[in-house]
Amino acid sequence: MPQYGGTDYSLSQRVSTVMKGVYLRMTFGLLVTAFVALLASSQGFAYYMATHSMVYWGLFIAEIAIVFFLSARISKMSSSSAAALFYLFAVINGLALSSIFLVYTGASLAKTFFITAGTFGGMTVFGYTTKQDLSKIGSLLYMALWGLIIAIVVNLFMHSSTLDWIISIAGVIIFVGLTAWDTQQIKTMAEQLPASSAGHLATLGALSLYLDFINLFIYLLRIFGSSRD
Repeated sequence: MPQYGGTDYSLSQRVSTVMKGVYLRMTFGLLVTAFVALLASSQGFAYYMATHSMVYWGLFIAEIAIVFFLSARISKMSSSSAAALFYLFAVINGLALSSIFLVYTGASLAKTFFITAGTFGGMTVFGYTTKQDLSKIGSLLYMALWGLIIAIVVNLFMHSSTLDWIISIAGVIIFVGLTAWDTQQIKTMAEQLPASSAGHLATLGALSLYLDFINLFIYLLRIFGSSRD
């Protein structure tokens, strides 16, 4: 029977342990992001970033670098170092997202958060419990994600409100699906990988679901958010 922390665990217990680690890390990461974003907004950083675009792009590049580094090097890192890097990502993302407090009302942010939490919760439960193989759906969703990125870049130049609305709808659909697919992938890896990898898998899984949640929130906010203007 597999070993985890010096104790014998059945397969279902091992998967349950990994998933609990994933959700705990993800939840704490979201809390860190929310706290940093609110603090940065209240201290004027959001306004500074809005008037100095290089700061935003610097944060964005740092986020991309951390995601790629963590994905590529996590097996050579200690579990605690990987978790610390994930939380550093959550802090940087909080700084980058602080500007939403300047754009949207607090009531619409709260409303969208609860919509996101409910949608995310339903889809991650579906991904965890379904017997259907979501691999083909996952491949299609990642292809659609690349299309979404291209559309976003194109609309930076077109400034089309219609295309912007289509991007928002497509983003919601894509990240709703990816939430279920990523959850199933994490569960599958927890079943297949040795128990010694549980800590690393929990961090990678938390990063995947954290990104799904944040992106789902952002696209839903573009639909349901009420501007301060």
